[in-house]
Amino acid sequence: MNKTQVDPAELVIRKGILQEDKEIAILFSETIETICSDDYNSEQIAAWKSSSGDQHRWHQLIENQYFIIAILNGKIVGFASIDHGNYVDVMYVHRDFQRQGIAQKLYNTLENEAKRQKSTFITADVSKTAKPFFEANGFKVTAEQIQIRNGVEISNYNMQKELSM
Repeated sequence: MNKTQVDPAELVIRKGILQEDKEIAILFSETIETICSDDYNSEQIAAWKSSSGDQHRWHQLIENQYFIIAILNGKIVGFASIDHGNYVDVMYVHRDFQRQGIAQKLYNTLENEAKRQKSTFITADVSKTAKPFFEANGFKVTAEQIQIRNGVEISNYNMQKELSM
């Protein structure tokens, strides 16, 4: 783990671009592999991260959603997106930069975008690993779910938060 605290002034949040898809996919895969290993078994992790090579999916996220990345010293350290103005589709922070405020800054940016789009609530399907973060941000579980990826069951939670304007 990176022991150096992130200086919020050095963290840049901006829209992601297609040319960053490979770096984003690597961050996605490595984060799942390391950060989620306490909550999911190796078969589940392999199934979950198998989509990292789906370039079409990454391009769809970047082009069709409000897709943002966090940059620190020229390196992508996190990314997140919101779809249809109220659905957090993805949010991942680099394995070496966990618990340093990056996810919070990404989430705050997404929530502000949802409010800008006049959404009255925001939803997300979140992993066991991410559930405490979303709960700390005012989300409530609406359903426990089982997703099937490559024939493997992966549990997660549908969560929702009412937004005040």
